[in-house]
Amino acid sequence: MRRDNQTTPRGFVLTGFSHFPELQLALFVLFLFMHVVTLAGNTVIIVVIRVDRGLHTPMYLFLGALSFSELCYTFSITPKMLSGLVPGTRAICFLGCATQMHFSFTFGFMHSLTVMGYDRYVAICHPLRYNTLVTPRVCIQLVVASWLGGGLLGLLVTCAVFQLPFCQSHQIDHFFCHVPPLLQLACAGGEMVATVVNVLCMTALLGCFLLILLSYAFILGRILQMPSAEGRHKTFSTCASHLAVVVVHYGCASVVYLQGKSPHTAGASALVDVSYTVFTPFLSPIIFSLRSKDLKKALWKSLRKSFVVGKANFWPGFSFSYRSVYR
Repeated sequence: MRRDNQTTPRGFVLTGFSHFPELQLALFVLFLFMHVVTLAGNTVIIVVIRVDRGLHTPMYLFLGALSFSELCYTFSITPKMLSGLVPGTRAICFLGCATQMHFSFTFGFMHSLTVMGYDRYVAICHPLRYNTLVTPRVCIQLVVASWLGGGLLGLLVTCAVFQLPFCQSHQIDHFFCHVPPLLQLACAGGEMVATVVNVLCMTALLGCFLLILLSYAFILGRILQMPSAEGRHKTFSTCASHLAVVVVHYGCASVVYLQGKSPHTAGASALVDVSYTVFTPFLSPIIFSLRSKDLKKALWKSLRKSFVVGKANFWPGFSFSYRSVYR
Protein backbone atom coordinates (compact mmCIF):
# COMPACT_ATOMS: atom_id res chain seq x y z
CA MET A 1 0.00 0.00 0.00
CA ARG A 2 1.42 3.38 -1.04
CA ARG A 3 0.79 5.90 1.71
CA ASP A 4 2.03 8.80 -0.38
CA ASN A 5 -0.93 8.40 -2.73
CA GLN A 6 -3.55 8.53 0.01
CA THR A 7 -5.54 11.75 -0.08
CA THR A 8 -8.69 13.26 1.27
CA PRO A 9 -10.32 14.59 -1.90
CA ARG A 10 -11.90 18.00 -1.96
CA GLY A 11 -14.63 16.65 -4.17
CA PHE A 12 -15.78 14.08 -6.68
CA VAL A 13 -17.15 14.04 -10.19
CA LEU A 14 -20.37 12.10 -10.83
CA THR A 15 -20.32 10.60 -14.32
CA GLY A 16 -24.07 9.97 -14.12
CA PHE A 17 -25.44 8.91 -17.49
CA SER A 18 -22.52 10.21 -19.54
CA HIS A 19 -22.23 6.69 -20.96
CA PHE A 20 -25.43 7.44 -22.89
CA PRO A 21 -24.81 10.88 -24.45
CA GLU A 22 -27.60 10.44 -26.98
CA LEU A 23 -30.13 9.92 -24.16
CA GLN A 24 -29.19 12.91 -21.98
CA LEU A 25 -32.09 15.15 -23.00
CA ALA A 26 -34.68 12.33 -22.97
CA LEU A 27 -33.54 11.16 -19.53
CA PHE A 28 -33.61 14.72 -18.18
CA VAL A 29 -37.20 15.24 -19.35
CA LEU A 30 -38.31 11.81 -18.09
CA PHE A 31 -36.68 12.14 -14.67
CA LEU A 32 -37.87 15.72 -14.25
CA PHE A 33 -41.45 14.65 -15.00
CA MET A 34 -41.23 11.76 -12.52
CA HIS A 35 -39.65 14.04 -9.92
CA VAL A 36 -42.44 16.62 -10.23
CA VAL A 37 -45.13 13.92 -10.04
CA THR A 38 -43.42 12.37 -7.00
CA LEU A 39 -43.22 15.71 -5.19
CA ALA A 40 -46.78 16.69 -6.10
CA GLY A 41 -48.28 13.29 -5.25
CA ASN A 42 -46.63 12.96 -1.85
CA THR A 43 -47.30 16.60 -0.96
CA VAL A 44 -50.98 16.22 -1.82
CA ILE A 45 -51.23 13.09 0.31
CA ILE A 46 -49.62 14.83 3.30
CA VAL A 47 -51.79 17.94 2.95
CA VAL A 48 -55.05 15.99 2.50
CA ILE A 49 -54.29 13.81 5.53
CA ARG A 50 -53.47 16.91 7.57
CA VAL A 51 -56.60 18.79 6.45
CA ASP A 52 -59.27 16.09 6.57
CA ARG A 53 -60.08 15.04 10.12
CA GLY A 54 -61.67 11.86 8.82
CA LEU A 55 -58.17 10.69 7.88
CA HIS A 56 -56.70 11.27 11.33
CA THR A 57 -56.32 7.55 11.92
CA PRO A 58 -53.22 5.39 12.49
CA MET A 59 -53.28 4.00 8.95
CA TYR A 60 -53.15 7.46 7.39
CA LEU A 61 -50.64 8.72 9.95
CA PHE A 62 -48.30 5.97 8.76
CA LEU A 63 -49.10 6.82 5.14
CA GLY A 64 -48.27 10.48 5.81
CA ALA A 65 -44.97 9.43 7.39
CA LEU A 66 -44.22 7.26 4.35
CA SER A 67 -44.96 10.15 1.99
CA PHE A 68 -42.71 12.44 4.03
CA SER A 69 -39.80 9.99 3.87
CA GLU A 70 -40.33 9.53 0.11
CA LEU A 71 -40.25 13.32 -0.34
CA CYS A 72 -37.00 13.65 1.60
CA TYR A 73 -35.46 10.65 -0.16
CA THR A 74 -36.29 12.15 -3.55
CA PHE A 75 -34.82 15.52 -2.56
CA SER A 76 -31.59 13.84 -1.45
CA ILE A 77 -30.93 12.22 -4.85
CA THR A 78 -32.97 13.48 -7.80
CA PRO A 79 -31.97 17.19 -7.95
CA LYS A 80 -28.27 16.30 -8.18
CA MET A 81 -29.05 13.58 -10.70
CA LEU A 82 -30.93 16.08 -12.86
CA SER A 83 -28.11 18.62 -12.65
CA GLY A 84 -25.69 15.87 -13.66
CA LEU A 85 -27.54 15.57 -16.97
CA VAL A 86 -26.50 19.16 -17.71
CA PRO A 87 -22.89 19.38 -18.99
CA GLY A 88 -20.42 20.99 -16.59
CA THR A 89 -22.44 20.45 -13.40
CA ARG A 90 -21.33 16.98 -12.31
CA ALA A 91 -18.97 17.97 -9.50
CA ILE A 92 -19.88 17.42 -5.85
CA CYS A 93 -17.81 18.41 -2.83
CA PHE A 94 -16.53 15.86 -0.32
CA LEU A 95 -18.92 17.00 2.43
CA GLY A 96 -21.81 17.16 -0.04
CA CYS A 97 -21.13 13.58 -1.13
CA ALA A 98 -21.07 12.34 2.47
CA THR A 99 -24.25 14.28 3.26
CA GLN A 100 -26.05 12.86 0.24
CA MET A 101 -25.06 9.31 1.16
CA HIS A 102 -26.20 9.78 4.76
CA PHE A 103 -29.61 11.16 3.85
CA SER A 104 -30.21 8.71 0.99
CA PHE A 105 -29.70 5.79 3.38
CA THR A 106 -31.55 7.50 6.23
CA PHE A 107 -34.69 8.32 4.25
CA GLY A 108 -34.44 5.16 2.16
CA PHE A 109 -34.65 2.97 5.26
CA MET A 110 -36.93 5.10 7.46
CA HIS A 111 -40.09 4.20 5.53
CA SER A 112 -43.09 3.06 7.58
CA LEU A 113 -44.11 0.07 5.46
CA THR A 114 -43.37 -2.31 8.34
CA VAL A 115 -45.49 -0.41 10.86
CA MET A 116 -48.24 -0.13 8.23
CA GLY A 117 -48.20 -3.92 8.02
CA TYR A 118 -48.53 -4.12 11.81
CA ASP A 119 -51.47 -1.70 11.68
CA ARG A 120 -53.27 -3.85 9.08
CA TYR A 121 -52.55 -7.00 11.13
CA VAL A 122 -54.09 -5.57 14.30
CA ALA A 123 -57.07 -4.08 12.42
CA ILE A 124 -57.94 -7.40 10.73
CA CYS A 125 -56.86 -10.01 13.27
CA HIS A 126 -57.69 -8.14 16.49
CA PRO A 127 -60.36 -5.57 15.56
CA LEU A 128 -61.88 -5.41 19.06
CA ARG A 129 -58.51 -4.58 20.61
CA TYR A 130 -57.43 -2.16 17.87
CA ASN A 131 -58.07 1.02 19.87
CA THR A 132 -56.06 -0.28 22.81
CA LEU A 133 -53.16 -1.75 20.78
CA VAL A 134 -52.76 1.07 18.26
CA THR A 135 -53.06 4.20 20.37
CA PRO A 136 -51.78 7.62 19.22
CA ARG A 137 -48.80 7.23 21.53
CA VAL A 138 -47.95 3.82 20.06
CA CYS A 139 -48.26 5.22 16.52
CA ILE A 140 -45.84 8.04 17.27
CA GLN A 141 -43.42 5.63 18.94
CA LEU A 142 -43.48 3.32 15.92
CA VAL A 143 -42.86 6.16 13.46
CA VAL A 144 -40.07 7.63 15.59
CA ALA A 145 -38.48 4.17 15.93
CA SER A 146 -38.47 3.70 12.15
CA TRP A 147 -36.93 7.15 11.68
CA LEU A 148 -34.26 6.54 14.32
CA GLY A 149 -33.45 3.19 12.73
CA GLY A 150 -33.00 4.78 9.32
CA GLY A 151 -30.88 7.59 10.78
CA LEU A 152 -28.64 5.15 12.63
CA LEU A 153 -28.14 3.02 9.52
CA GLY A 154 -27.34 6.08 7.43
CA LEU A 155 -24.81 7.28 10.01
CA LEU A 156 -23.09 3.88 10.28
CA VAL A 157 -22.80 3.41 6.52
CA THR A 158 -21.55 6.95 5.89
CA CYS A 159 -18.94 6.78 8.67
CA ALA A 160 -17.74 3.37 7.47
CA VAL A 161 -17.26 4.57 3.89
CA PHE A 162 -15.80 8.03 4.46
CA GLN A 163 -13.21 6.98 7.01
CA LEU A 164 -11.42 5.22 4.15
CA PRO A 165 -8.46 6.84 2.38
CA PHE A 166 -9.09 7.70 -1.29
CA CYS A 167 -6.08 7.56 -3.56
CA GLN A 168 -7.39 6.77 -7.03
CA SER A 169 -9.43 8.76 -9.50
CA HIS A 170 -12.12 10.91 -7.89
CA GLN A 171 -14.59 10.09 -10.64
CA ILE A 172 -17.66 8.26 -9.32
CA ASP A 173 -19.27 6.08 -11.98
CA HIS A 174 -22.80 6.78 -10.84
CA PHE A 175 -25.43 9.54 -10.68
CA PHE A 176 -25.18 9.93 -6.88
CA CYS A 177 -22.75 9.06 -4.09
CA HIS A 178 -23.50 5.35 -4.00
CA VAL A 179 -21.42 2.94 -1.91
CA PRO A 180 -20.07 0.46 -4.54
CA PRO A 181 -18.57 3.05 -6.95
CA LEU A 182 -17.14 5.04 -4.03
CA LEU A 183 -15.44 1.97 -2.57
CA GLN A 184 -13.72 1.43 -5.90
CA LEU A 185 -11.82 4.67 -5.25
CA ALA A 186 -10.52 3.59 -1.83
CA CYS A 187 -6.85 2.75 -1.35
CA ALA A 188 -7.49 -0.03 1.16
CA GLY A 189 -10.22 -1.56 3.27
CA GLY A 190 -12.85 -1.29 0.54
CA GLU A 191 -13.75 -4.99 0.53
CA MET A 192 -14.17 -5.15 4.30
CA VAL A 193 -16.37 -2.02 4.33
CA ALA A 194 -18.40 -3.40 1.41
CA THR A 195 -19.06 -6.57 3.43
CA VAL A 196 -20.10 -4.56 6.49
CA VAL A 197 -22.41 -2.31 4.47
CA ASN A 198 -23.99 -5.28 2.68
CA VAL A 199 -24.61 -7.06 6.00
CA LEU A 200 -26.19 -3.93 7.52
CA CYS A 201 -28.42 -3.25 4.51
CA MET A 202 -29.51 -6.84 3.98
CA THR A 203 -30.22 -7.27 7.70
CA ALA A 204 -32.40 -4.15 7.71
CA LEU A 205 -34.19 -5.05 4.47
CA LEU A 206 -34.77 -8.71 5.30
CA GLY A 207 -35.72 -7.94 8.90
CA CYS A 208 -38.43 -5.48 7.83
CA PHE A 209 -39.56 -7.71 4.97
CA LEU A 210 -39.89 -10.78 7.21
CA LEU A 211 -41.96 -8.79 9.71
CA ILE A 212 -44.27 -7.72 6.88
CA LEU A 213 -44.52 -11.32 5.64
CA LEU A 214 -45.36 -12.48 9.16
CA SER A 215 -48.10 -9.86 9.41
CA TYR A 216 -49.61 -10.96 6.11
CA ALA A 217 -49.37 -14.62 7.05
CA PHE A 218 -51.68 -13.92 10.00
CA ILE A 219 -53.87 -11.67 7.85
CA LEU A 220 -54.21 -14.37 5.17
CA GLY A 221 -55.13 -16.92 7.81
CA ARG A 222 -57.80 -14.59 9.17
CA ILE A 223 -59.20 -13.87 5.69
CA LEU A 224 -59.46 -17.58 4.85
CA GLN A 225 -61.56 -18.09 7.99
CA MET A 226 -64.19 -15.60 6.82
CA PRO A 227 -67.38 -17.31 5.66
CA SER A 228 -68.41 -14.96 2.84
CA ALA A 229 -66.49 -14.18 -0.35
CA GLU A 230 -67.63 -10.57 -0.12
CA GLY A 231 -66.12 -10.22 3.35
CA ARG A 232 -62.85 -11.75 2.20
CA HIS A 233 -62.69 -9.43 -0.79
CA LYS A 234 -63.50 -6.33 1.26
CA THR A 235 -60.91 -7.21 3.90
CA PHE A 236 -58.20 -7.94 1.35
CA SER A 237 -58.91 -4.70 -0.53
CA THR A 238 -57.93 -2.71 2.57
CA CYS A 239 -54.44 -4.21 2.27
CA ALA A 240 -54.08 -4.12 -1.52
CA SER A 241 -52.38 -0.71 -1.83
CA HIS A 242 -49.93 -1.43 0.98
CA LEU A 243 -49.14 -4.85 -0.44
CA ALA A 244 -48.59 -3.40 -3.93
CA VAL A 245 -46.13 -0.80 -2.60
CA VAL A 246 -44.33 -3.48 -0.59
CA VAL A 247 -43.90 -5.62 -3.72
CA VAL A 248 -42.61 -2.64 -5.74
CA HIS A 249 -40.36 -1.40 -2.95
CA TYR A 250 -38.72 -4.69 -2.02
CA GLY A 251 -38.70 -5.95 -5.60
CA CYS A 252 -36.68 -2.94 -6.76
CA ALA A 253 -34.52 -3.03 -3.62
CA SER A 254 -33.65 -6.68 -4.24
CA VAL A 255 -32.61 -5.84 -7.81
CA VAL A 256 -30.27 -3.13 -6.51
CA TYR A 257 -28.77 -4.89 -3.49
CA LEU A 258 -28.59 -8.39 -4.96
CA GLN A 259 -26.68 -7.32 -8.07
CA GLY A 260 -23.53 -8.48 -6.37
CA LYS A 261 -20.53 -8.43 -8.63
CA SER A 262 -22.40 -9.13 -11.82
CA PRO A 263 -20.64 -7.90 -14.95
CA HIS A 264 -22.71 -4.72 -15.37
CA THR A 265 -21.06 -1.69 -16.92
CA ALA A 266 -21.16 1.54 -14.92
CA GLY A 267 -23.93 2.93 -17.13
CA ALA A 268 -26.02 -0.22 -16.91
CA SER A 269 -25.64 -0.28 -13.11
CA ALA A 270 -26.86 3.31 -12.92
CA LEU A 271 -29.92 2.46 -15.02
CA VAL A 272 -30.69 -0.51 -12.74
CA ASP A 273 -30.45 1.70 -9.63
CA VAL A 274 -32.97 4.13 -11.14
CA SER A 275 -35.64 1.50 -10.47
CA TYR A 276 -35.22 2.01 -6.72
CA THR A 277 -34.17 5.65 -6.46
CA VAL A 278 -36.68 7.16 -8.92
CA PHE A 279 -39.27 4.58 -9.97
CA THR A 280 -40.36 3.44 -6.49
CA PRO A 281 -41.00 6.93 -5.01
CA PHE A 282 -42.83 7.79 -8.25
CA LEU A 283 -45.21 4.82 -8.00
CA SER A 284 -45.98 4.92 -4.26
CA PRO A 285 -48.29 7.99 -4.18
CA ILE A 286 -50.00 6.86 -7.39
CA ILE A 287 -50.80 3.43 -5.96
CA PHE A 288 -52.10 4.77 -2.65
CA SER A 289 -54.12 7.53 -4.33
CA LEU A 290 -55.80 5.12 -6.74
CA ARG A 291 -56.43 2.32 -4.24
CA SER A 292 -57.55 4.26 -1.15
CA LYS A 293 -61.23 5.19 -1.40
CA ASP A 294 -61.11 7.37 1.73
CA LEU A 295 -58.10 9.26 0.41
CA LYS A 296 -59.71 9.84 -2.99
CA LYS A 297 -62.95 10.98 -1.32
CA ALA A 298 -61.08 13.39 0.94
CA LEU A 299 -59.10 14.72 -2.03
CA TRP A 300 -62.20 15.40 -4.13
CA LYS A 301 -63.91 16.90 -1.09
CA SER A 302 -61.03 19.32 -0.57
CA LEU A 303 -60.97 20.21 -4.27
CA ARG A 304 -64.71 20.86 -4.34
CA LYS A 305 -64.54 23.05 -1.25
CA SER A 306 -61.56 24.95 -2.63
CA PHE A 307 -63.39 25.45 -5.93
CA VAL A 308 -66.56 26.64 -4.19
CA VAL A 309 -64.62 29.04 -1.98
CA GLY A 310 -62.64 30.43 -4.90
CA LYS A 311 -65.78 30.79 -7.03
CA ALA A 312 -67.71 32.42 -4.19
CA ASN A 313 -64.98 34.97 -3.56
CA PHE A 314 -64.75 35.68 -7.28
CA TRP A 315 -68.42 36.68 -7.46
CA PRO A 316 -69.37 39.91 -5.62
CA GLY A 317 -71.81 39.49 -2.77
CA PHE A 318 -70.52 36.04 -1.79
CA SER A 319 -67.87 35.34 0.77
CA PHE A 320 -66.75 32.20 2.47
CA SER A 321 -64.08 31.71 5.08
CA TYR A 322 -61.08 29.74 3.89
CA ARG A 323 -60.80 28.50 7.40
CA SER A 324 -63.89 26.34 6.94
CA VAL A 325 -62.12 24.33 4.26
CA TYR A 326 -59.58 23.05 6.75
CA ARG A 327 -61.94 21.91 9.45
